[in-house]
Amino acid sequence: MNVLVTGGAGFIGSYLVEALLARGDTVAVIDDCSTGTLDNLRAVAAHPLLSIVHGSVCDELAVDECCATLRPELIIHLAAAVGVKRILERQVGSIVTNVRGTEVVLRAASQHGARRVIVASTSEVYGKQDKIPFREDDDSVLGATALHRWSYACAKMLDEFLALAYHRERGLPVVITRFFNITGPRQSPAYGMVLPRFCQAAVANGTIQVHGDGEQTRTFLHVADAVSALIALAGCDAAVGRVVNVGGTEEVSMRTLAQAVRAAAGTGSITLVPYASAYPTGFEDMRRRVPDTTRLRQMTGWAPTKDLRQIIADALADARGQSDITA
Repeated sequence: MNVLVTGGAGFIGSYLVEALLARGDTVAVIDDCSTGTLDNLRAVAAHPLLSIVHGSVCDELAVDECCATLRPELIIHLAAAVGVKRILERQVGSIVTNVRGTEVVLRAASQHGARRVIVASTSEVYGKQDKIPFREDDDSVLGATALHRWSYACAKMLDEFLALAYHRERGLPVVITRFFNITGPRQSPAYGMVLPRFCQAAVANGTIQVHGDGEQTRTFLHVADAVSALIALAGCDAAVGRVVNVGGTEEVSMRTLAQAVRAAAGTGSITLVPYASAYPTGFEDMRRRVPDTTRLRQMTGWAPTKDLRQIIADALADARGQSDITA
């Protein structure tokens, strides 16, 4: 199968590219490396079935040329401006990338006859909804526009609306995945991603900074399990035209997560940091973020294979490896 992966040099994208090549697909990657890096693809860089285009998904000509050359049967759109810190620090660029990029990809997919398009969305679209667990058809409850933190959720909601409109009006076979805290090796702590940030601090025998009171909870999913969900959905006809949660099952508070990381690492200390000290103006947090993954499981038979203990162990091993490189 010919597959185009946008954001294929990123954290999730690079693992997906490796999995697709391993099963014999011909893969093209387009990535501007604004948050990803070609180092993530070094293990497969010389693979004869892989081509890499350094470019932005906002570049209509570049995306169209990729589709015209590859004629992809499957497009997996992962490219986005991600991370709370990046969203708050680069407000205009983040909105433009997330909305314009998806528009360009969907138009090219429709024009070039893609048989399936997976658009990556986020659990952020549920906003401040307090009905737990989050189900795909639940309402979204966003904060005020003065709080720029909600711009990411709004942009990704618009992506979802646009993808579903292409499906309904133009017959484009789209699937929308809402990711819940995907983590694992290769994930950078630079944009506020919590587990690699905790692990990096612990490995350095430093202070693990927990924002707020530490009682906010999340679930985490290993990147390998996220990739297996994407591949399962790519072959699932029942998922076309649907939104599907992709996330883990073990709800954990940030304080407890920090304690687990410190215990596993055997080093580090923990301190609470007020949100106002951690983020620019415009931040607001969710207290709980827990997915209902019934739809994904029923459609594909998917189930996560790595528990939180293994997720932490892999993240710590990666942090140690990065520490050795920079030492």
